[in-house]
Amino acid sequence: MSTFIPSRFAGVGVIVTGAGSGIGKATAVRLLDEGATVVAVDISSERLAQLPQTYGRQLVPVTADVATEFGIDLVMAAAGGKIDALVNNAGIMDGFLAPSEVDDATWDRVFAVNVKAPMRLTRAVLPMMIAAGAGSIVNVASEGGLRGSCAGVAYTSSKHALIGYTRSTAVFHRGQGIRCNAVAPGGVRTNVDGAFRSDLARQVLGPLLAATVPKLAEPEQIAATILFLLSDDASYINGAVVACDSGWSAV
Repeated sequence: MSTFIPSRFAGVGVIVTGAGSGIGKATAVRLLDEGATVVAVDISSERLAQLPQTYGRQLVPVTADVATEFGIDLVMAAAGGKIDALVNNAGIMDGFLAPSEVDDATWDRVFAVNVKAPMRLTRAVLPMMIAAGAGSIVNVASEGGLRGSCAGVAYTSSKHALIGYTRSTAVFHRGQGIRCNAVAPGGVRTNVDGAFRSDLARQVLGPLLAATVPKLAEPEQIAATILFLLSDDASYINGAVVACDSGWSAV
């Protein structure tokens, strides 16, 4: 079990996307418990309403679609002028569609949520981080960003792109006190729709997944790694991609 550190994030303002469930919810709650002010963003107001309501002004819930410019504007308006950290967690799957099957709508939506949204939100918070001379960003990538055998082509491509974006952000802004890292979870017990919409994927990927995937992680296990990367304990870690997958990426 990870160790709770009281007041580790006292006075720190953090945006967490996809905060209504799964990894995002676990991350938001732990940040709140450790003293942060959290702008908790989710597309579902119903899910946000399930967050504990005991944090007072520490918790700032925002219902927004971060894949839209309007959604980003809503988040930044709620955040005010002080954001020290950002967790780009919101993401969607793609039905495991193969390159011969993927449709434009699936491709565009997956990239809008998994790549464009983190880019826009990072771009929005960087000026205040640069002005402060410090900031920490964690992007939630995936095992799908490390290999080609655990998702469809749109999701796989989007997570590879997010890892590239993470590294580029680290290189460009490290001299301004900004750190940008990624976690790459394997299977996690969340409500993300991981249903197969492809018979080809069942034939090609099904046996590989059955043979190699470890047991599912709990969201809190991924959240612990995210908080470490956000914290001062990771002050010399920048541009890293941390596999949080019980060794799946080592197979």
